[in-house]
Amino acid sequence: MNYYARVKKVNTEITEQVSTKLTSKPSKVFIAKDPERERERHPIFPIRSQRPVQTTPFSPQAMQNQEGLQVQVDGEVESGPAPSEPLSSLAAEYQSGSAILLEKIKVLGEQYAAIRRTRGDGNCFFRSFMFSYLEHILESQDVSEVDRIKANVEQCRKTLQSLGYADFTFEDFFSLFLEQLDSVLQGNEESISHDELILRSRDQSVSDYVVMFFRFVTSGEIRKRSEFFEPFILGLTNATVEQFCKSSVEPMGEESDHVHITALSDALGVPIRVVYLDRSSCDSGGVSVNHHDFVPAGNDLPNASDSPEKVSPFITLLYRPGHYDILYPK
Repeated sequence: MNYYARVKKVNTEITEQVSTKLTSKPSKVFIAKDPERERERHPIFPIRSQRPVQTTPFSPQAMQNQEGLQVQVDGEVESGPAPSEPLSSLAAEYQSGSAILLEKIKVLGEQYAAIRRTRGDGNCFFRSFMFSYLEHILESQDVSEVDRIKANVEQCRKTLQSLGYADFTFEDFFSLFLEQLDSVLQGNEESISHDELILRSRDQSVSDYVVMFFRFVTSGEIRKRSEFFEPFILGLTNATVEQFCKSSVEPMGEESDHVHITALSDALGVPIRVVYLDRSSCDSGGVSVNHHDFVPAGNDLPNASDSPEKVSPFITLLYRPGHYDILYPK
């Protein structure tokens, strides 16, 4: 059996194992010991003592426009990102929709120059992160960052082993990601250009397996720190941490939320900025675009030199209901 056939077989077996979603009742209700501390680090996580944020959903017309364009994007790319577009193209989707959204897109245009759309197949967060991170390494040629993340990847491998995962279930996914990481560093025999990175990201035999790498890393981080993630998971579902990972993290096509983003950011040590495009308005009546920076947990340690406010993520994603795309700052 060749390499990709073996990986595909493993992927299929894993998906079949978790196809039935478990829904047992939790045994306890979480009450934040230090709500202010939790809000500071994760202001968008559901905490019992925190009032929910009231937002107005997209109009049916706006949702229809977005879904129609997403179908077009999905038809243009097999699994990877589409060509980048000027941010003004985003406004065209909502010309007949909400005035608030159009105003927010104008505000976005003051800070961001372009958007790169990704396939809306439930894996859009991981695909967006994958391309954005590899693109950053390709452009920066930051060897120290590559060495740093390789060390984190090795720790993630050990985490999965300690949790009882058999090596054959994840090793090929890890190896493939490391191959992609080496390929964006110039000077190697396998070095690739930016155009080749786009083509490779659209190759489903590559893209899907890198997504599976991220899913295993995310699942391992959540299960390793189950006491930390459990209260946030209980705010989303009745499943236990293990059940949540098996049903909502590891299978392909399962959408990502703040739990997934936090776990991946913490595991790999990569800050991520998520910009939210919705119809919510400010208390003052003005229009602003909210964002949240997911800062790796290590930055909260006493010996960390940077506070979350000082960290500037080099990965920026745009979130609209149920979908993530890539944003490019000016």
